[in-house]
Amino acid sequence: MADAILKIEGLEKFFPIKAGVFKRTVGHVKAVNDVSFDVKEKETFSLVGESGCGKSTLGRSILRILEPTGGKVMFEDENILRFSPEKIRQLRKDIQLVFQDPYSALNPRMTVRQLVSEPLFTHFDLKKKDVDPKVDDILEKVGLPIEHADRYPHQFSGGQRQRISIARALVLKPKFVVADEPVSALDVSIQAQILKLLMDLQEEFNLTYLFISHDLNVVKHISDRVGVMYLGKMMEMTETDSIYEDPLHPYTQALLSAVPKSDPLETKDRVILQGDVPSPADPPSGCPFHLRCPKAMDVCSSVEPEFKEVKPHHLVACHLYE
Repeated sequence: MADAILKIEGLEKFFPIKAGVFKRTVGHVKAVNDVSFDVKEKETFSLVGESGCGKSTLGRSILRILEPTGGKVMFEDENILRFSPEKIRQLRKDIQLVFQDPYSALNPRMTVRQLVSEPLFTHFDLKKKDVDPKVDDILEKVGLPIEHADRYPHQFSGGQRQRISIARALVLKPKFVVADEPVSALDVSIQAQILKLLMDLQEEFNLTYLFISHDLNVVKHISDRVGVMYLGKMMEMTETDSIYEDPLHPYTQALLSAVPKSDPLETKDRVILQGDVPSPADPPSGCPFHLRCPKAMDVCSSVEPEFKEVKPHHLVACHLYE
């Protein structure tokens, strides 16, 4: 088994709630609440969950785009939460982010060549004649014609713009890439192309991915392992096949029951969740999922379940497996 390139230990990100004339802090939104996992070299670890479960906040906290409230983020055995701003800037060479919406992530006043070459000029002391071949090479690898390098982002389709974002992230040859919902803004036909591109590039550059998505259908084909989040907490984590063949947590079972089947004649039991996701500013006591859980027991409302291994390499936070 490969070594872990990234280890998250007890990561927390709380946003203060301010009220009154003096804007005093009256509470906190617990967007990420005591989450731990690791990502092994050259693997794709996917984080899934409904909108608002904290997965994108987690991704941005790892990169220190948002400053975590507590915990550790160990990248290659160094806690990057202790890094100075200058050291974080240097770390950007090794850790990159692919955004959900390529249009808002790309400066509309810059050409594709300027956008993709900007990270190289930022991190290395290079001349334009040294940079141009690197830009041409990465554009070719992401499937964009080099003759289009002098065009602007608005002249491309959504899928092509995401290819530009990927080229911009990979031109520095990073070791680790956080892909935050990279295909959710695209048509289904284009989604498959971008997922295949990400997998091909992973093979070629020996990349490690943290892939964030709300769509269990999307992560099925790209992931080695999957972590399921709900209300800022990790609910279940295991290898991809186990999640789909033997989901243990009632929340994972509900998410999977909503995934459309490829065979229209195949019937399945749909798990309909009651109520809405509680507010992360006022999470319920005990298990965060107990108010909506079809299998909730008395203990669920008062005692928070421990996140632990109940089968080999299969962790779950649920009292059903106590």
